[in-house]
Amino acid sequence: MTHVHITEKSGIPLMGSLYFGVIDRGTSLLQVRPSCGCNLNCPFCSVDAGPASRTRATSYEVDMEYLLGAVQEIARFKGPGVECHIDSPGEPLMYRRLPDLVAALRKIPEVTAISLQTNGTLLNADTIAALESAGLDRVNLSLHALDPGIAKMLAGVDWFEIDTLTESARAVARSRIDLLIAPVYVPGINDDEIPKLIRFAREIGAGKRFPPLGIQKFEHYRYGRTPKGVKSQSWWQFYNRSLAGWEKESGLRLRLDPSRDFQTIRRPFVPLVFDKGEKVTVEIRAPGWIRGEMLGVARDRVVSVYNCGKQAGNVRVKIVSTKHNIYTAQPV
Repeated sequence: MTHVHITEKSGIPLMGSLYFGVIDRGTSLLQVRPSCGCNLNCPFCSVDAGPASRTRATSYEVDMEYLLGAVQEIARFKGPGVECHIDSPGEPLMYRRLPDLVAALRKIPEVTAISLQTNGTLLNADTIAALESAGLDRVNLSLHALDPGIAKMLAGVDWFEIDTLTESARAVARSRIDLLIAPVYVPGINDDEIPKLIRFAREIGAGKRFPPLGIQKFEHYRYGRTPKGVKSQSWWQFYNRSLAGWEKESGLRLRLDPSRDFQTIRRPFVPLVFDKGEKVTVEIRAPGWIRGEMLGVARDRVVSVYNCGKQAGNVRVKIVSTKHNIYTAQPV
């Protein structure tokens, strides 16, 4: 696998890519992605990450000061009340300077909340203490089952131990960091585990300021993984059957609202620099996440160019998607 270290000198911008940098989805929440390595092989992974990936060709890591500058610029555009949600196509705790990044984000005037999405396997007493001291507000913990066999199967690695992860969850809940347990509901696999996780979240004191659970819907993705025999629910089924049923059983509100529950509100998008269908010349700067993909640069944005046979130089491309300032293209 190729490893790309992204610095200011690399000439690779930090907006435009799904894999690293800053993602703006038109709200007060910014996704901050410092790296994309992963230590698990979850069989439902939306991006086929992890050591056993069959499609991934490149790993990215962003220089912290470079990333911080990009967040500062976009946060100023967004205005007060920004949440920085540190996530990744993999596991953010693999980023070596994560506590330093949290502490630096805490100093940005517009940032009022900092959250972290993690599978929790790299949490320990020292890491939790460092993140607590740095000012992390919330951990969104990807805990999908309490049954040891099901939990290990959904992690996709033999070394996974559910008891270690649940102890880390308890430690986070005891700290000043809030805990939100965020299982992915995989129909037919962890149906009976969701009620257990609801009881566990209540038992350990998750959700001091934010909701204690954020149950996620399993989706099929083109380059993702799907466990054998699993079918994705419609959103109507997920909200009005699954979540509504668990709400009735538990008495806990599980159908969440970003504005009410996380103070995430609509804010103007950072303006697009390309139009869908536009033809433009990009300079190839790095290999892409998957084989056959390259990362091009134009107008201070990254463009993921699929089916690109050129390894360097300029390529003429047609922009095929601009959603959320994430740009993809095909050579023309």
